[in-house]
Amino acid sequence: MSKPESADVLPCNLSDNEHFQQVVDRVVSRRGFLKSSLGLSAAVFLAGPLAACGGGDSDDDDEQKGPRIGFKAVAASTADAIVVPEGYSYQVLAPWGSALFVDSPAWRTDGTNTAAEQARQVGDNHDGMHFFPIDGQSSNEGLLVVNHEYVNPEYLYGAEFMTPWTVEKANKALAAHGVSVLHIVRNAAGKWEVKLDSSYNRRITGTTPMTLSGPVAGSDLVKTGADSSGMTVLGTLNNCANGYTPWGTYLTCEENFNGYFGTTSSDEAALTPALRRYGFAKDGFGYRWHEVIDRFDYAKEPNEGNRFGWVVEIDPFDPDSTPVKHTALGRFKHENAAYAIADDGRLVVYMGDDERFDYIYKFVSDGVYVPAQGKANSALLSAGKLYVARFEAGSAAGDMMGAGQWLLLDKSNPLLAGDADLPTQADVLTYARIAADKVGATKMDRPEWIAVHPETGEVYCCLTNNSRRTEAQIDDANPRAGNDYGQIIRWREAGGAAADSFDWDLFVLAGNPVAVPDRKDLRSGSSNINADNTFNSPDGLAFDQDGRLWIQTDGNYSNAGKYAGQGNNQVLCANPATGEIRRFAVGPKACEITGLSFTPDGRTLFINIQHPGEAGSNPEEVAMNPLSVSTWPDAAGGRPRSATVVITRNDGGVIGA
Repeated sequence: MSKPESADVLPCNLSDNEHFQQVVDRVVSRRGFLKSSLGLSAAVFLAGPLAACGGGDSDDDDEQKGPRIGFKAVAASTADAIVVPEGYSYQVLAPWGSALFVDSPAWRTDGTNTAAEQARQVGDNHDGMHFFPIDGQSSNEGLLVVNHEYVNPEYLYGAEFMTPWTVEKANKALAAHGVSVLHIVRNAAGKWEVKLDSSYNRRITGTTPMTLSGPVAGSDLVKTGADSSGMTVLGTLNNCANGYTPWGTYLTCEENFNGYFGTTSSDEAALTPALRRYGFAKDGFGYRWHEVIDRFDYAKEPNEGNRFGWVVEIDPFDPDSTPVKHTALGRFKHENAAYAIADDGRLVVYMGDDERFDYIYKFVSDGVYVPAQGKANSALLSAGKLYVARFEAGSAAGDMMGAGQWLLLDKSNPLLAGDADLPTQADVLTYARIAADKVGATKMDRPEWIAVHPETGEVYCCLTNNSRRTEAQIDDANPRAGNDYGQIIRWREAGGAAADSFDWDLFVLAGNPVAVPDRKDLRSGSSNINADNTFNSPDGLAFDQDGRLWIQTDGNYSNAGKYAGQGNNQVLCANPATGEIRRFAVGPKACEITGLSFTPDGRTLFINIQHPGEAGSNPEEVAMNPLSVSTWPDAAGGRPRSATVVITRNDGGVIGA
């Protein structure tokens, strides 16, 4: 995200006095007037490792600050096509419904594939993913693990759509959710393909058995009529972004799980305050599963919803392994899970709750990571402490930087110790949002992906947007009312990843100087946003091995009004040391660009194109012609399909360099 004349990073070829003056000049209050001073901690933060000219990979390291961005920026686009820089090429890999196994049924363009057939095909709406080298270092063969977040009923069911409604249709949607493990190889022609006869290939769906671990496992909060032990869950849902572990496993994150639940009951008391806090509603998101499958009716199975909203660990190299839902990491609408290793060896996992006015969390393990123990380190995710962030203002209110605290979500915290609403630690974790409300965490503008800088350990988080924030609700970390564009916040832990305090600022405030040319208006964007790189709603976020920050968007693609000149959703590349941002790629119509992973040599980039041509939930739009927006990736026509896109440089070089 971007911001106007605010706390973005400055070039490093300045004297100390020049640097300080430019910091002062760029600090714009929420009402647009200049501040004359800064708090010490904020000023020191801006002059720290990233702004202090860390190493780069340019030919002249004395001039190049931070990692080199070596491609020519692409222009905004509204075409139904992928746009990549000059000297780059791409291919489409593993679209929804394509074969995953030798015996996978063929994709049928009319939408008549059955639930059983869908379970043998690549799932829908590709999202987070990670490339695992087959031998620990290969850049030509590996396992690509891909999330499948949700389905678009207007495309999933073909001409019949949702009438008549049947359990078979609900099961087809369940089969299109989850995760695909794809064994991929680069062939002799340099193209990537799925190795269909590989024993590693696997589909994990909304009905795959998985176990619970940690403090909530076996508690009364997760026991159901079908599982009196409270230990075994069927499926994972709304698998948004992801993470991975240093011991080689995949973390898939359950986001908008609440939308799959509803009720046929007229008893309004069934919708408890706890369910309301997590966004449950009588009709859910319109999936209608609760009409034909009892476990999705919260009046019939009030605890089933507590079994979703977790981080799930999958071992991609063991197709017979059972996925594990780690309850110690808390239950909320998880976006992704980014790890760091603390100085004392403990594992730290950063997570965002993608909801307006919700929170940023981190988990710190009790035990320490021991590389020699391999996958036995998984136990670290079952025992530890969960924290939630409070972002405090600096000494100059409105300067969009300051200090912060990690607030403990544990019954040992005096604010939670005697709370009758959360009588046990299992309650605290199951209702982490409620616990965070009680301890006074900062309500954020939809925390999405989080990324940890590979050298400095500084942490970046996309706050994608929040149109509901009012003037009375703004604060330094979320400085705009009616936030249509979003921002990226970053922080540096005070003493390593396991610390309980930090300094923070806004790396970029997304905005649109095309639509709002007044640079003192916060909607214009920060000083590193211009007409050539303007964007809205930063979502995906990751660092490459050289420290370039890659930003993906999931926002408004109307290219009109307040979004004029921004085009379709896009991928951007940033230099954290200078604040420079360039547009790298643009997706087809109506898509979100998400998922981001590199091969170990940095010469292949995988991204996902999600819901191209999405008609949304507007019945009139669907009825008019759900295929009118996009037919990507099939230029000849047909239903649009999510897919992975593989990007390479024509000269075989490192992506972005």
